[in-house]
Amino acid sequence: MRLAEKKSLLLVTVDCLRADHVGFMGYDRPTTPFLDTLACDSFVISSAIVGGAPTYYSVPSILASRFPLDLGRDQLGLAPGEATLATLLREAGYATAAFCAGNPYISSRFGYDQGFDTFEDYLNSGAGSVVETKPLHRNDRWARRVNRGIAAVSQRFGPVGKLYDELYFQYCQRWATPAEKSLDVLRRFPAADVIVDAALSWLQSRGDQPFFLWLHLMDPHSPYYPPEPALEAMNSRGWTPFRARYQNSFWNRGDVGTARLARHRGEIVELYDAGIRWVDMQVGRLVEELKKAEHWDQCVMAVSADHGEEFLDHGGRYHPPAHLKEELIHVPLLLRVPGSSTKKQSAAPFSLLHLAPTLLEALGQPSCANFHGRSLWAQIKAGSGWENPAISECVAGCTNPFLPQNRLGARVLAVRDARYKLILYFDPPGELLFDLETDPGEQAPLSAGTEKLVRRRLLEVARDHMTHSATRRDLQARVRSRLRDLQLEWGAPPAQPVAS
Repeated sequence: MRLAEKKSLLLVTVDCLRADHVGFMGYDRPTTPFLDTLACDSFVISSAIVGGAPTYYSVPSILASRFPLDLGRDQLGLAPGEATLATLLREAGYATAAFCAGNPYISSRFGYDQGFDTFEDYLNSGAGSVVETKPLHRNDRWARRVNRGIAAVSQRFGPVGKLYDELYFQYCQRWATPAEKSLDVLRRFPAADVIVDAALSWLQSRGDQPFFLWLHLMDPHSPYYPPEPALEAMNSRGWTPFRARYQNSFWNRGDVGTARLARHRGEIVELYDAGIRWVDMQVGRLVEELKKAEHWDQCVMAVSADHGEEFLDHGGRYHPPAHLKEELIHVPLLLRVPGSSTKKQSAAPFSLLHLAPTLLEALGQPSCANFHGRSLWAQIKAGSGWENPAISECVAGCTNPFLPQNRLGARVLAVRDARYKLILYFDPPGELLFDLETDPGEQAPLSAGTEKLVRRRLLEVARDHMTHSATRRDLQARVRSRLRDLQLEWGAPPAQPVAS
């Protein structure tokens, strides 16, 4: 195939995007009108499942087609020299670029710049980068020390401690924190329009060379501060900077119970949904520019997510590595391939482990022997389905992977087929089996004595995965990854995480 005849690839991953909050997956709020229209001429994979959650356990499956713990629980990201979508397509003559909106776990620190001619993670770039915490004034430091002392004493008196916590929270929100003039000042990550602007600038400089462009957008990620045009598009009224900051701060409290948090859930979801709408608006703008430049007819496009987000579905918030329930591992997947007529897809789970080889075949490019996933492009085109269960995994409690000791906790493993899902915990040991047909919210695990054949089948899949995870390990890649970690640990203090 001549270089000029090759299809280009646009991959959009959206941080924290739940499958059940997009229109083409059945959501009743208008979060994704552009993508809903695009879905009419695209393949919609209804049961896409991430390889792990959160970000540092999901993206290796997307880009490098391997499970996140295959290099060992203590290693994160991509190993130096590891084959990825980017490295393979650059070798095939593609121009490659990635614009990732300030997530520290998708950075050169963890090897994600490999294979990209242009790589921008917005972590140290000034305007549009992650907002830095302002240094405390001496009086502020004194006030915090006093508060910690009073809080410690008040906690000894039961209800008095709770009352003090509430009064101090209200004081901080209403009087001690300076008023902000706009939501833009409060936003922690560059919004999707910043990322799309950078991508369009790069596309204009590239000429007619086929391209691989990866955008990772953070707009639905907490803290939830969507641009005002997105709130207007969602018909969400009355969102002042104070109100948005107050709701985010309350949602982040660790001193209140689920019942009080639940009173604020609707407003938090409203902000979250507006972040999704902003992504939809900006992806639509990017596609319109591709059409104007006459690149769209030769462009394969995939839209998905690194993981979902919990809003008290099981009593939790955000996306900590803990339980691998559906709100965290079930994500949308839209695949648009020029010249392909769409077919209704199987309800069987599609592991994002298979995404990279599937995209390569859709582009007419060879895959990589080291990929652990396989292309399902033929089945997608034919609408014939696939059978193998999807596996997700993480290390329980690893909420700050910049600390190597946090990576060595017990594994959590989920095995999901079209109807059933088994979650295995290793410390303390336990298992939960759910029938997703009768219990899609995973509220009532099946009792131990039921569905023995299903349980056995999924346990055998889990056993085989655990065995292969060790036997297929690329020891050279592990050594290279470990050496990189040691060099960074010895050369400079680890950066502080702000997202996952």
